[in-house]
Amino acid sequence: MIIRSLETKLKQLAKQMPAIAVIGPRQSGKTTLVRKVFSNKPYVSLEDLDVREFAAIDPRGFLAQYQAGAIFDEIQRVPDLLSYVQTMIDHQQKNGQFILTGSHNYLLQQHISQTLAGRVAMLTLLPLSVEELVQANPPNQALEQYLFSGSYPRIYDQKLDPTKWYQDYIQTYIERDVRLIKNISNLHAFQKFIKLCAGRIGQILNLSSLANDCGITHNTAKAWLSVLESSYLVFLLQPHHKNFSKRLIKMPKLYFYDTGLAAALLNITSLSELKTHYLYGSLFESFVITELMKKRFNAGLQPNCYFWRDRLGHEIDCILDQGEQLIPIEIKSGKTITADYFKGLQYWTSLAGLSAEQGYVIYAGTETQKRKQGRVLSWQQMMSLTK
Repeated sequence: MIIRSLETKLKQLAKQMPAIAVIGPRQSGKTTLVRKVFSNKPYVSLEDLDVREFAAIDPRGFLAQYQAGAIFDEIQRVPDLLSYVQTMIDHQQKNGQFILTGSHNYLLQQHISQTLAGRVAMLTLLPLSVEELVQANPPNQALEQYLFSGSYPRIYDQKLDPTKWYQDYIQTYIERDVRLIKNISNLHAFQKFIKLCAGRIGQILNLSSLANDCGITHNTAKAWLSVLESSYLVFLLQPHHKNFSKRLIKMPKLYFYDTGLAAALLNITSLSELKTHYLYGSLFESFVITELMKKRFNAGLQPNCYFWRDRLGHEIDCILDQGEQLIPIEIKSGKTITADYFKGLQYWTSLAGLSAEQGYVIYAGTETQKRKQGRVLSWQQMMSLTK
């Protein structure tokens, strides 16, 4: 079994809070993780129709079986159960009593904020990070293999064909989860919408363009995008607010949490197709930003990634906001370092009144260098930036 980095934080919080909720996309390894860490607790899957019906119809009778606590998997299936869980928590006042998992951030956040506020710690588990994969499967894969295969555990655990697995994943997600989150009648149009999003990976979000290309309204596109966000398929990278008296782009950028999923949606079926694809650079950018976010999530923290772009076209791909310090990062998919890699950094650090050496370039090559225009990090060493 691949050891998950979130395990340490999960154990720590179970000693401090009555309930822990682990949320993230389907198949990211939530159930495997909590069952391993809390192997002494009863495991209850609320995906099971009979169990779900019992919990919904007779919540007190259902919970009476679990006075000492339990793992409730996919808790968003019976959201009303949380009110009864709250009563038990308040009565027994015991830490680490209930472990909850869920695949829909919006549904969980909505119900938990109303019932378990102050009683639950929320953790996010995304698919495997490169760090986790390297520890489990040395030696390192080639970069292109990470981009193509993505990072869902089952692909590595069972050595599955990524193309086929992602096709099934997308179909299952659309047929089951989309109906749960939002009543979308035109599933064919929704699947087209997901593919159009993949075609815009790394771009400034333009909902009107998405809506027009999909043949839906602007409001429908906005609603459907929120479905993809709450399912942890896509995320919107927000622009950083520091403007240096310049006019800034205010719309977010669209990225996918998993490049293997994005590649499948782009109909990329081989490594050779990936290497020559016109969106290779955008996929690499999405990969790097997601890895930086995973590092934060796995420490129980919220991501601190932004981007910066003014209306004249000056841009920084990623800014890590560490409170008193901002770290500008340019992300380049080339394997040969050129002077052009540093232009955005030099412009931004000059505006910020910082030394150029305080900026970083993360690229697809293997060398790590310290230059006067900025520091160069291989994608394999990018985790040294996070804390």
